[in-house]
Amino acid sequence: MSNTTTLLRSHLCGDWQQGGGETATLFNPTTGEAVAEVARGGQDLAAALKYAREIGGPTLRAMSFAERGALLAAMANAWHGHRDELLDLSTMSGGNTRGDAKFDIDGGTGTLMAYAKIGDKLGAAKFFIDGESIRLSRSPRFVGRHVQTPRAGVAVHINAFNFPAWAMAEKAACAILAGMPVLTKPATSTCLLAERMMQILVDENVLPDGVLQMLVGSAGDLLDHVTGQDVVAFTGSAWTGRTIRSSENVIQNSVRVNVEADSLNCAVLGPDVKPQKETWDLMVREVTTDMTQKAGQKCTAIRRIFVPGNRVEEFKQDLKESISSIRVGNPATRGVRMGPLASAAQLKDVQEGIAELMQESDIVHGEQGRGELLEVEEGKGYFQAPVLLQTRDSQTAKLVHEREVFGPVATIIPYQGDVPALGALLNKGEGGLVASVYSDDRKFATELMTVVAPFNGRLNFGSQKVAEMSMGPGAVLPMLVHGGPGRAGAGEELGGLRGMSLYMQRTALQGDEPMLAEIMADGIEI
Repeated sequence: MSNTTTLLRSHLCGDWQQGGGETATLFNPTTGEAVAEVARGGQDLAAALKYAREIGGPTLRAMSFAERGALLAAMANAWHGHRDELLDLSTMSGGNTRGDAKFDIDGGTGTLMAYAKIGDKLGAAKFFIDGESIRLSRSPRFVGRHVQTPRAGVAVHINAFNFPAWAMAEKAACAILAGMPVLTKPATSTCLLAERMMQILVDENVLPDGVLQMLVGSAGDLLDHVTGQDVVAFTGSAWTGRTIRSSENVIQNSVRVNVEADSLNCAVLGPDVKPQKETWDLMVREVTTDMTQKAGQKCTAIRRIFVPGNRVEEFKQDLKESISSIRVGNPATRGVRMGPLASAAQLKDVQEGIAELMQESDIVHGEQGRGELLEVEEGKGYFQAPVLLQTRDSQTAKLVHEREVFGPVATIIPYQGDVPALGALLNKGEGGLVASVYSDDRKFATELMTVVAPFNGRLNFGSQKVAEMSMGPGAVLPMLVHGGPGRAGAGEELGGLRGMSLYMQRTALQGDEPMLAEIMADGIEI
């Protein structure tokens, strides 16, 4: 290990632990300088899971929803108290601009507070009563009910590199409020921020023992020790998601797995929308944001841009001008709105992806390189200029619907024809997290919804009426579900109470109605 870098630690079984074996070096993506190291293994993960089940689980299940919600509020307040430090660390370790760092960290604390409020409303109850009483015989006394109770295991959260704060917070919010302890594993390349956030919680004694543990470094044999009462929630590549689902132990124990994976999200300009109108400008603005916010490293980012054939040239020109207004460079510099990619591996993957897309599309803006940068030393950092492509033949192009380039890259796809034909083109992405439709024609929006809704976890409708208040498709909100079918992983997170169901077991009760009423005294009807 270098004398100038820190070896990051895991917090397991109630204590800080350094791993063993080989180490991985973490770099500042703006300068390429080493900032920390992480040991790849050496942890007793079976013991950590047992600690969560035996120490954290009983503690949480004994609490009411309101008490669990208070824990979430305490987490949010602790992190907010160190907000400036965390924002600076996000810039240094993740290459985020100040705005992008806020998007991650404030999004995390905001989600925690949203679920804290849900817990407060649920009050003294400890589990859900799901639905009304069902009479099972001629006698009104013999009835059936359904309840949702916390699972008796541990929630294993494996997060992606792009949102080390928000991903940890949003998954933990649902699990802890539901009554399950958490073992969270941040992605190695950006885990410096996550480890510091864990330090804050430990130093300020925010959570009871066993409620939240953190593993930094390799997942090792973690999945070899999960049981049928545990839950695994993963965000990342479809390949890794498949690997988790196909783990022998996961299959053998029928472990509940939730995956949020690749997504070729799309945006559609309706045929009714004309240049320089509010809806037109809204789409230009939101596509630009999605391409450049966090350097395009968002699971919800727009990758495919569908534009009527007779509007392509005008829309392309406006979008190019908008993208050109984004200053790229050192994320700590005032006025810079896009920084580097998170790692050298990420830069390599993005540049290879651009080359693949160029087999069927042409670059109409940007370049396969760094572009012009502000206050960045020559040759330093993992920078990629924003790239806009356009398909040569929308009907035969395949790669644009298959290859997600996880960076500041999007492709214009001209379309012709009616709604069914357009829907078929959109659905070639085989499942997405979010699709956006920009139109003031309610008939068009309604018809398109019925075609594409089964293929998407969320639909974002942009129109003149919401142009001033739209948050864009990239804003994942705690009250709406996050996830999608098909290649997007077939998972579902957040969505208020819906997100808690992942960590609870629905059970049918049948028996004497007064007895069931007493049994369900600590529940709340939902």
